[in-house]
Amino acid sequence: MSTVETDARLEATVRRSLSTEAARNLATTTKSKPQMRGITTRWLLKMLPWVDIAGGTYRVNRRLSYAIGDGRLSFVSEGTEVRVVPGELRELPLLRDFTDDETLGALAGRFEQREFAPGEMIVSAGQPREELYLLAHGKANKLAPGRYGDDQILSVLADGDHFGSEVLTGAQDQWRFGVRAITPCTVLVLPGRSFQQLNGRSEALREHLREALAQPEKARNRAGEAAIELASGHEGEAELPATFVDYEQAPREYELDVAQTLLRVHTRVADLYNDPMNQTGEQLRLTTEALRERQEHELVNNPSYGLLHNADLSQRIFTRTGPPTPDDLDELLSRRRKSKFFLAHPRAIAAFRRECTKRGIYPANVPFEGSTVQTWRGVPILPCDKIPITEGDVSSIIVARTGVEDQGVIGLNTVNIDDEVAPGMNVRFMGIDDKAIMSYLVSVYFSAAVLVPDALGVLENVELGR
Repeated sequence: MSTVETDARLEATVRRSLSTEAARNLATTTKSKPQMRGITTRWLLKMLPWVDIAGGTYRVNRRLSYAIGDGRLSFVSEGTEVRVVPGELRELPLLRDFTDDETLGALAGRFEQREFAPGEMIVSAGQPREELYLLAHGKANKLAPGRYGDDQILSVLADGDHFGSEVLTGAQDQWRFGVRAITPCTVLVLPGRSFQQLNGRSEALREHLREALAQPEKARNRAGEAAIELASGHEGEAELPATFVDYEQAPREYELDVAQTLLRVHTRVADLYNDPMNQTGEQLRLTTEALRERQEHELVNNPSYGLLHNADLSQRIFTRTGPPTPDDLDELLSRRRKSKFFLAHPRAIAAFRRECTKRGIYPANVPFEGSTVQTWRGVPILPCDKIPITEGDVSSIIVARTGVEDQGVIGLNTVNIDDEVAPGMNVRFMGIDDKAIMSYLVSVYFSAAVLVPDALGVLENVELGR
C-alpha cells in the first residue's frame, strides 16, 4: 500500500465530516464569462457622431481654397551630415509646381549646414533678410519685439519648418521677427546670392519664377478661401460688388474601410459544451470587442483617414517646453471654436497633471458619460491608448470639434446591412467544412471625415518622461 493511500485512510478515520474536495465532485461550479484584458473605454468611438452613408463613399464639398505651399520638409542624414530631400523643396511657396528634378537637386546641394546652441539667435529682427532657413532638427521660438521692449513668442518651430523663403524672389527686406533656439538645432541655410547664381544658370527655374511672380494675388479670406466680395457702410445708390461662392473642383472623398476576421468554432464544442454559456456567442462577443479596438486604432492612426495624419498643417503645433503644459492646451483651444474633447494617451494625461501640479493648478474632475474624467477649460481630456508613443518617449494630444452642424469631425458607417449585429457590423455564417468546423465572417465598416481644417488640431512632440 502506498504512502498516499495510507495517509488518506488515516485522515478519513480522523475526519468527522465530508471533505470539501470530495464534495466538489457533486457540486455545480459558478463560472464567469471569458474575460479580456484588451478591452478599453474606446472614447473616440463614443464621442464621434456617426453618419450613415449610402454607396460606401462620403464626399466633403468645401469652398475653394488657395494652396500657399506652407508644408514641412523632410531630410536625410549620413553621420553628422544632414541634407534636404530635393523633391521636398516643392513645399516652399514659390517652388510648389516646379517640376525640374535636376535643378531641385542642384538647389538642395547649395544649402549649408549650421549648428545652434540653446539660447542662441538663429536670426534677429531688424537684420537684412538674405538667407533661407530650413530647420532640420531641434526646436526654436519665433519671436517678435513686444510693445514694451520684451520679446513675445509668436509660435514654436520644429523639425521640417522653414522661414525666409521670400529671398527666392530677390527682394531686399529685413527680418520682422527673430528666431531663438530652444534646444540644439541643426539648420540648413541657403544664401540668397547662391540661389541667384543657380537661377542665372537655369532657364527652367527663371521661367518658373517669372510666371509665379507674374500671377496676380488672388483675393482670399483669413482661412485661405476664395473671397466673397461684399460691401458695407455705404450710403445712397452705391454700386454693389458682384460675387459668387467658388467650390473646390476636386473635393475629397472618403471610402468606408473594413476590419474583418474569420471566426471558426467546432460543431462538437457548440453541441456539447453550450451550457450554461453559449460557446459560439462568447466567441463572437470577444471577437467583436477585438474588432472595435482595431476600429479605434485605425481611426487614430490610419494614413488615409486617421486623425493624427489628417490634421491640417496649420492646426499642428509643438509644445513650448517639451511636456504638455496648460499653455499648450490653451493654444490648441484658441485655434478652433466649440472644442468637444481632448484625446490623449494616459501617460500624456499624467504628464499634463504633473505640469499643472508644478504650477499649483488643479483641473476639475467631473462626471462624464458615466465616468469621472479630468477637464481643461471645461473640455474633457479623454484617455486613448491607441495614440502611439514614439522613440524618445514622445506622443501627441488631439483636440476636435465634432458634428455635421458644427463643421466638425464625424465618423462614417453604414447601417441596415445584411446580418447586422451592430451599426456598421455584421456576422455572416459561411458554412461547415469537411472537418466539422463552422465559419463566421465578422466585419465592421467605418471611416472618419474632417469637414473643415480647423475642426481638428494636434499637439505634437509631447514629451512624457520629464
